[in-house]
Amino acid sequence: MAYDTVASDEQINTTKTALEANGFRVMVADDEEQARQEVLMLLPKGAQVMTSTSATLEALGLNEAINDTGEYDSVRQKLSAMAGDDSLAGDRRRLGAAPDYIVGSVHALTEDGHAIIASATGSQLPAYTFGAGQVIWVVGAQKIVKDVADGQKRLETHVFPLENERAKKAYGSGSGIHKLLVFNKEVQPGRVTIVIVKRALGF
Repeated sequence: MAYDTVASDEQINTTKTALEANGFRVMVADDEEQARQEVLMLLPKGAQVMTSTSATLEALGLNEAINDTGEYDSVRQKLSAMAGDDSLAGDRRRLGAAPDYIVGSVHALTEDGHAIIASATGSQLPAYTFGAGQVIWVVGAQKIVKDVADGQKRLETHVFPLENERAKKAYGSGSGIHKLLVFNKEVQPGRVTIVIVKRALGF
């Protein structure tokens, strides 16, 4: 199966319905600009926002819009300023784990209503699972798969090779599927918003 092929409208609608039944709020954007605007409209000006490392956010210019404009209280900027000071390690960990808003992506959405995220360090997972007040995921429609098993196959055969190469270039060392989160249901109504984009974005 080709894991970089954009899902059909029928697959997107099936996935949207299933995700909503599992407690997620789902929006569908036709293109990159609409997706970018949808995300920014969900973020109140001045809000405390954390951006996860994400090729999707980079492609949409959301890192710059959130972290560099001064319109939001950027957690990423604060973490960068604290880097290198071991005495602040605990503060950095707590700040990243419980922001008011976190914006990122996932590695697969399933047609039966689940989200799958892999991580080498797990740094974004506490905020996703519980710590953040609001979670916003922007997801290219090529990431829609049949079920969790298909999503794990996508991770291993498609996502990991691409992320491993990115990590080598960015950090000088490879990545790994060290921690895996399967989000089956969100129990807090309205907490997690997923913006599905009818484009191939990210890995």
